[in-house]
Amino acid sequence: MPEIEIRALSASPKICEMLSEILMETVANGGSVGFMHPLEPETAGAFWNDTLAAAARNERIVLGAWDGEVLAGTATLLLDCPPNQPHRAEIAKVMTRLSHRGRGVAAALMRAAEDWAVKRERTLLVLDTATEGGASRLYERLGFKLAGEIPDYALKPHGGLTGTLIYWKRIGGRPEKGDRTYRFKPRAALIARSTNDKSEKS
Repeated sequence: MPEIEIRALSASPKICEMLSEILMETVANGGSVGFMHPLEPETAGAFWNDTLAAAARNERIVLGAWDGEVLAGTATLLLDCPPNQPHRAEIAKVMTRLSHRGRGVAAALMRAAEDWAVKRERTLLVLDTATEGGASRLYERLGFKLAGEIPDYALKPHGGLTGTLIYWKRIGGRPEKGDRTYRFKPRAALIARSTNDKSEKS
């Protein structure tokens, strides 16, 4: 099986077309990603044009999972948070083509999103997923903690209400409390300090 490669995506007509295909396929097959079925190509294209424009402004990162020349999946890391939340990021629109499901594409996208968040000095990730038909088991397997459930949160693509599950995960280092400034300790430094503390006590 060819290796899946994860890359940040930039705007182009071809990229927008492939992202739109994934979004329309996801919605048609019941994926709760903010749209109703049938999703028109024009609507999907407008969404991705706006999303990729936001990525060009460094407000988010749109990731693509490539199987050769095929865009097999995508995930978006939202970075444009309020001024009092500079340490946080959100993962959204995690989608995999039907032809590539069961091959670890979504997990690879999630790990890449986390890596990008750490590079941007974020220490908290949040996401939500539908109670019915969502990817809760994947997120829990990747270390996300359930904060709670909101019932009847959104309509499913083919009608009927579903709840949403809210998840969070601490990543990277940790913010130090200081004079209104967040300072980030890399995970490796924290592990080294913990090891040294144990050595001194033994």
